[in-house]
Amino acid sequence: MDDRRWSDVDAYVTQALGLDDAELDRALMAAQQAQLPPIAVTAPQGKLLQLIARIHGSRRILELGTLGGYSTIFLARALPADGQLVSLELRADCAQTARASIQAAGLADRVQVRVGPALESLQALEAEGVEPFDLVFIDADKPSTPQYFEHALRLSRPGAVIIADNVVRGGELGDPDTADPGARGMRRFHELLAAEPRVDATTIQTVGAKGYDGFTIALIGG
Repeated sequence: MDDRRWSDVDAYVTQALGLDDAELDRALMAAQQAQLPPIAVTAPQGKLLQLIARIHGSRRILELGTLGGYSTIFLARALPADGQLVSLELRADCAQTARASIQAAGLADRVQVRVGPALESLQALEAEGVEPFDLVFIDADKPSTPQYFEHALRLSRPGAVIIADNVVRGGELGDPDTADPGARGMRRFHELLAAEPRVDATTIQTVGAKGYDGFTIALIGG
C-alpha cells in the first residue's frame, strides 16, 4: 500500500460522510491563495477533533497552531453558543487568513486568534489567569511540544483532554537515535507523559492523505 491509496480512502470518507462543506472549502482555498504551507489536518482528522470536543462537552478550547483556520473551524463548531476557542499562531499572515475564514464560517464570536510565539502567548494566558480549558489541541512546531504540554497542563482543568498531532514523525518516534528535532521533541513529550501521574495517555499511528504519522490523546485526572 502507498500514499496514493491512503489519500484515496481519505477522499472517499470525506465524500461519503459529507465531512467537507463550503466554509471549509473556502478556508482551504484561502490558505492556498495566501501561499500558506499545505499542512492543515485532513477533513477526517478535523472531524475527529470535532467529535472528541463534542463527546467531551468542551466549552473552552485552546489550539496551538492556527495556520489558515481549517482545524479551528472544525473545533469551534463543537462549541456551544457561549463557548470560546483561543487559537495561538506565530505568523501574522496566517492569522489574518484564518480570521477571515473564521468570520466567513460565522464563528468569529467564539474564536480569538492571538499572534506571537506560542510560548509567550501561553505565558500571557497564565499571567491573565484565564478560565481553565476543557480541551487543548497542540499542532505547532514539534520540537517545542514538551514545553507546550507543560503549559497545557497548567492551563487545563481536571478532566480536560490534550491532543497532540504529528507525533509519530513517519516512524522516527520509535528511533532512540533519531536526529530529527521534531521526533526528539516528541520522544521527550512521551517521557513527560509517562512521568506525569495526573495524565492517562496513548498514541495512535495513522495513515492518510498526509502520509504516515499519528497523534497522542491524554486525559488529565482529578
